[in-house]
Amino acid sequence: MARIEKPDLDAESLRGLISDITKGRGSVIDLYAMLLHSPPVASGWLEYLSAIRRKTSMEDAIRELVIMQIAALNDSSYEAAQHRKLALDAGLSEAQLSVLPEWQGSDRFDRREQAVLAYADAMTRQVQVPDAVFANVAALFDTRALVELTATIAAYNMVSRFLEALEIRFP
Repeated sequence: MARIEKPDLDAESLRGLISDITKGRGSVIDLYAMLLHSPPVASGWLEYLSAIRRKTSMEDAIRELVIMQIAALNDSSYEAAQHRKLALDAGLSEAQLSVLPEWQGSDRFDRREQAVLAYADAMTRQVQVPDAVFANVAALFDTRALVELTATIAAYNMVSRFLEALEIRFP
């Protein structure tokens, strides 16, 4: 049970936003149900996360790799459950997912994936990114991709922190 109750999803005032959410997500998952307590926040969240997931040039596998790493680091079981199938569909393996968040020293990730994981780790665990970590990831991505990667890591840290603060759990 989450720390707060879901709003009334049948409320007339939420119909348009619920329609937007279901168009983009298929249904109103618990995360969006909680966000609907504040329609402006829910609307902005939907637009921002939709841009991260559907409008960037980032490869699906890289995006899902960082999302799963952030979920593991932040112990966000809901986020991990929501993205596990997406990660597998994007080409990540069960073997890769099984070693997150302790991926260092694993031979399951190539050089590029290791750089991305180190960047996600730094942004999530310590916020400030060491120069060497940034240099490694910057050498592998152009400026647009680097901005999109950074925004994705920041966005999914936001997601996990929201989920965990309100104790939103996967059913």
